[in-house]
Amino acid sequence: MAKGTRANAALDKAGIAHGLHAYDYSADVDSKGVAAAQALGIAPARMFKTLMAWVDKQPVIAVIPSDQRLSLKKLAASCSGKHAQMMEIPEAERRSGYKVGGISPFAQQRPATILFADDVQLHTSVYINAGQRGLLLDIAPADALHFLQARCADILEG
Repeated sequence: MAKGTRANAALDKAGIAHGLHAYDYSADVDSKGVAAAQALGIAPARMFKTLMAWVDKQPVIAVIPSDQRLSLKKLAASCSGKHAQMMEIPEAERRSGYKVGGISPFAQQRPATILFADDVQLHTSVYINAGQRGLLLDIAPADALHFLQARCADILEG
């Protein structure tokens, strides 16, 4: 079994129920989230990816289904901002303390506003990166939202 991470240690400390699931990570796939869902035999809609962005120069973490695309316009509007753009990889890694492909919204090094796509509420549990490539955690959406002090918003394209 894979070792724990800052993310699952923080959840353990808070008494938040969650599971850990290791899989064979590959950087050579188009959609890492969809590949992870396939590796675990779950629907891609239950596999959520963590994206780092800026909204009017403020850091924002967007957590969306792996088979969907983030709407930067909706993200900006959801944060009462005018402009959103994706964070560059080196900055995302510095701010989160995790490597791309293993970024978790849990236990990031620097605080940021966290938004989940509304779709998270459709599931009893979702899978989110645990802070290490090839390691996911499953958690009840309500527990994730409460622990992260996050909110849901319409941030998906389409």
